[in-house]
Amino acid sequence: MAGPDTAAPAAGTIRYWAAAKAAAGTTEEPYHAATLADALAAARARHAREPEFARVLLRCSFLVDGTPVGTRDHSAVPLPDGGTVEVLPPFAGG
Repeated sequence: MAGPDTAAPAAGTIRYWAAAKAAAGTTEEPYHAATLADALAAARARHAREPEFARVLLRCSFLVDGTPVGTRDHSAVPLPDGGTVEVLPPFAGG
């Protein structure tokens, strides 16, 4: 059971776009995590054999159920049960 300062893990989907999709080798995968930081740490571990994956994540922006994460600390971004995390690398052009 979660303590007073920790949230219970939620289950949802991480969707990868463009270079993130190429580096992950998949368009989406499930998450089981309380925060965005936890979900991304688990994704990095799953894709440890693809070193480009971790590099791409450093350049990405993230949406949680359509809401931009921006510069918030990823450990302070809770994930909802049944939610979606969009992983968006920078896009060329304008």
